[in-house]
Order: sequence, then structure tokens, then C-alpha cells
Amino acid sequence: MTDYGGFRDRVAQIDLTDGEVTYRGISDEYAEKYIGARGLGVRYLFEKGADVDPDSPENRLALMTGPLTGTQTVMSGRIALVTKSPLTGTVTDSHHGGWSGARLKWAGLDGILLDGKSEDPVYAVVEDGEVELRDASHIWGYGVHDTVDALDDEVDGEVGKNVSVMAIGPGGENGVRYACVVNEDDRASGRGGTGCVMGDKNVKAVVVKGGTRMPKPADPDTFQEGYQQAMQVIRESDVTAPNEGGLSQYGTNVLMNITEEMDGLPTKNATYTSTRAFADAEGGSVDAEEVSGENVRENILVDEPTCHSCPVACKKEVEVQVNHKGTDMNVRMESYEYESAFALGPNSGHSERDDIALMIDRCNDVGVDTIEVGNMMAMAMEMSEEGKLDDYGTLDWGDSTEMVDLIEDIAHRDGDLAELLAEGAERVADEVGAHDNKLSVKGQTIPAYDPRCMKGMGIAYATSNRGACHLRAYTPAAEILGVPEKVDPYEWEGKGELTATFQDLHAVSDSFDICKFNAFAEGIEEYVLQYNGMTGRDVTEDELFEAGERVYNLERYYNNLAGFDGDDDTLPNRFLDGHPDAIPGQGASEGELCELDEMKAEYYDHRGWVDGVVPDEKLADLDIGVGPGTGVSTGGTGAPADD
Repeated sequence: MTDYGGFRDRVAQIDLTDGEVTYRGISDEYAEKYIGARGLGVRYLFEKGADVDPDSPENRLALMTGPLTGTQTVMSGRIALVTKSPLTGTVTDSHHGGWSGARLKWAGLDGILLDGKSEDPVYAVVEDGEVELRDASHIWGYGVHDTVDALDDEVDGEVGKNVSVMAIGPGGENGVRYACVVNEDDRASGRGGTGCVMGDKNVKAVVVKGGTRMPKPADPDTFQEGYQQAMQVIRESDVTAPNEGGLSQYGTNVLMNITEEMDGLPTKNATYTSTRAFADAEGGSVDAEEVSGENVRENILVDEPTCHSCPVACKKEVEVQVNHKGTDMNVRMESYEYESAFALGPNSGHSERDDIALMIDRCNDVGVDTIEVGNMMAMAMEMSEEGKLDDYGTLDWGDSTEMVDLIEDIAHRDGDLAELLAEGAERVADEVGAHDNKLSVKGQTIPAYDPRCMKGMGIAYATSNRGACHLRAYTPAAEILGVPEKVDPYEWEGKGELTATFQDLHAVSDSFDICKFNAFAEGIEEYVLQYNGMTGRDVTEDELFEAGERVYNLERYYNNLAGFDGDDDTLPNRFLDGHPDAIPGQGASEGELCELDEMKAEYYDHRGWVDGVVPDEKLADLDIGVGPGTGVSTGGTGAPADD
């Protein structure tokens, strides 16, 4: 491929079984249809077939950048990890920020495909467009932080300046199904179990060295027009304006007090819709304000680092002094995020701010998803209260001290309870008969937005291709923040179409790969200008939206081939209107439940799907060809279309 800027036209394909590294270009067809990063990663995953076992060597883990990654484009430091999830059995993509995505592009690669399984632990070193595999036996068993330190000593350069490390901890090594990949700045590809797949392949880390070649736009004038327009709307947005409150001032945790006031913060395993409702009903001192962005900024904030090409600086680095079981500990970690604080705090029945900082740091070091591990412990607390865990051990509501140690135990699968919880909500529910206690969709637990309060989140969770997720379609942008316009969070009508629109738009930004926070200010107009300027293409807004729709339908088609349909597009029982185990909202959301059936009908009609399945005519409309083996055409040659 030579016609488009933003690409290196070089993807490393590593057969870990024999240690062979080959390189492939990116076809014009792939670049046009699937853009890059998330979209291209899913297309590469299809080459392995949708019936592959996620835990097998045949599963592929793709680390992919997009055409805007590592460029001057605002917030363009991200990288997508795409695989078949060992947690959900669906396609999954999980992104992290920082600098590793940009450095991979600067070092001469668009992506890395990890296939097979190494006999012994290895790590990969990327430099000048080439990949070398090295022995990792001496660092197997290390936490992420010690791994980064060890590799900093082994490679030329300096981690954090001209070297990036993406590593797994014990969670990935021991097959925790929600293990993640974490970079040196504690940025995690957190959801879906990407670290579990990397551990299954005996890959400890990917090290990216050097590289300073920032991609240049093919059409500089168009790109600069888009870039300047994007910077202007970001500076003017109440959400993204640097140093004007919002994300810049409080990070993602700006949402803690907002969702609490709306009675939209799932609390005590979503038994309540706010900490206030919990306290009113049961007493106690759980208070969302104690773990809010405002409280963090006032009391424990020490730094505000940023990712590549980002003026917002949403990361909030904190330092706390904690006495854990008689031992004084100093913890400095990046960053105190809203989703993490929710799952490890109010949803688990407490608001111990400093203990949560310690738990986030522990999760980052052992390499497990903060949302999933927090929600798993909340599930365990509820099951303990109901006597369902007597054979495994128990965990009391709000016991933040024991939670800290349980994180380590889960990562090492140490003990009956930890072994059980390492399997994820769906398998736990099957094992102990606790389906009414799980807060999962397709096996992945919900983030920090209650669908009894924000109906858009209900249909978004249910139809997310990677399991419960706020980032496939961030409807709180409209339901809370009024972006692009304010909608009533309690109204279900129109939420199906709104969700599909957000899903397609975010599929575009994830395939670029740029930060979701762009969408709080930018729209499709700014996206088109920057994309056309960088690549030299001349796509319209409609064509770019269609590319996002194609990516979303390709993912859904993969899931259909893997056995998923409309029956899997559901919600935890306690949220569902008409379900006997439903728990209505309290406070401002009093009596509210989620009208999922109505929203699904609207959503499927808008999508053109039949009971959650992509029909052949939709595949044809979006030019997603059907062929033998993977279910996607191979370009008519019998070989992958971009070889």
C-alpha cells in the first residue's frame, strides 16, 4: 500500500510456536473498508475463524494502531488490542493510552499479530520496523512494575522517554479471564481478558524502542484545517477545555458526584442507585463524595501527566499513605479513575478513598481489570450474605482491607474463593447457582452507569459486541452532558437509534485510533477533515459513518458465527422491567426499570438485524463478503487479501 499517509504499511506477524516473524502490508481494500486499529484488528481476527477456542494457540491477539495514531491529531496516542475474549467468548477490543501506540507507529510498525504459543516465556522487542523475540523466563512471575524496571535495565534507551513496555502480570500468566495488558504508565487495555490471551501465548511483554518518525499528512492543508478546527472545539467544550473544569480538572472521576446526584450510580452490587439511597436504607457512611474527583484533587493529587498529543490531561496521579494490616505503605499511582473507584468502592459497599488507590495500584501491578475485579468482589459479597459461598470462603460488604489481599489472591488463583472469582461472573453464576447475583452481559460486568437511570446505557450494554460496556456507545454524553444535545435519561424512545449512531461513530474513532474524549467536542466533520488530510483520501461524512457501521456489523457477524444472537442481548435481571427479581431505582430514579424489549425492537429495526443476527442482505449492503472458513471473503485468491 503506497497511496495513503498515516500508515507504515507494515504489520509484524509472529508465529510464536516456531519463533518466526514475517511482515505483511495493508491492502488498499482493508484500509478503505476497516480504517485501522479496531476495525483492521477485527478483520485480521476473522482469518482465524470465529469458532476458535479463546484459550488455544489458534486464537490471535492483534496489537493495532490506526492511521491517526502517533500523528499530530489531538489525543492520538492509543492502541487497540483485539482478540476473541476468554471471558465472554465474543470478539473483544480493548484500548489503552499513554505513548506505546504512538511509539509503535514511530518505530515503523502499524501493528503486531501474535499467533501460536511459545514453548518458553518470551518478550518481543520492536525497533526500526523489526521484531526480535527474547527469553523472558527470568521475569515470568513478576508484577508489571517490576517487569518494566527489569526491561528498562535490559534494553538500550529509557522507558518512558524513548521506550514503551506493554506487559502482563501474574493475572495474565495464571489465566485470570479478565487479566489485562498494562503499559509503563499504568494505562491498561483492561476489558475482555487481553492479558489472559497474551499469557496463554507465553508472551510477557512487548517492548517498543526508539522511533521518532511521526507520520506526515498526505494533504497537509486539509489536515491542518481539521486539526485547527478540532483544537478550537476542544478548547470551547465545557467537558474538554484545558484547565476549565471537567475532564481536565477532575479526570474521569468528575462523574462520581454527577451520577450520584442523578441516582444513577450502581451501589452495593446495584441493589441501590446511589450511595445516598444505600445509606438511607441501611445506615452507614458510604458516600460517593469521598471518592469523587473533587475530593481526590483537593486531598491526594500529586501530578497530572498526559498522553501523546493531548491538551486535556485527564490522568490524575495520586499519592496516599495507607496502613494495611499493621504495615505502613506509601502508594503513588496513575490514575484514580471513575470506573475503578465505582467498582472497588461504592459498588462493593464502601467509600474508603485511600484504600481504593491502593487497590487500583495492586490491580495494575498484577494485571487485572479494575472494573471486573471490583464487581466480582461485590458479587461475592452479595453471595456471601445469601449463604451461597459457604464452600469457598466469604467476603463481607465493604471490607476494603480483605479486598486488597483478595486482588493478589485472584491474580495467583490462590485459594478456593480466588480460584472461583478468577473465572468471571458467568462461570461463577453457573458454578454456584447465582445468576441473580451477577451484573454481566455476555459474561462481562457493567460499568458505573445505572440503566434504571440512563436508559440509553441499558440498550448500549445489551447490544455491545464485547459484553457490558459504556465505551461502545457512550450515551451518557447525551443523557448527562448534553453532547451533541441533551436527551431525557429516563425516556426509552429514541435510545435504540441514538445507541446505534454512537456505536458507529465510536467504531470510527477506535479505528483511527484516537481517544473517546474527542467525541465530547469533535464530530464527524472534524474526523473527516483530519482523516482525509492524513491519508490523502476524499471520503464523505456518510462514507466514514458507513465504515464505522461496517466495523460494528463485522463484529456482530463474528459473534453470530460464534453462537451469539438476540437472546444474549439482555441485562442483569435486577434492571429489567417485568422481571420478578427486578429492583427499581431509588431517589430521583425511584421506581424506574429498563424497558429493554422496547428498545431492542427499535434498535434492531434501525440496524436491519433479525433477532440480533446480521442477515445476508445487510452483509451485502456493507460489502462484507461471505466466503468459506472464516465467513469473510479472502479477496478471491484463497489467501488473506492484504498478503
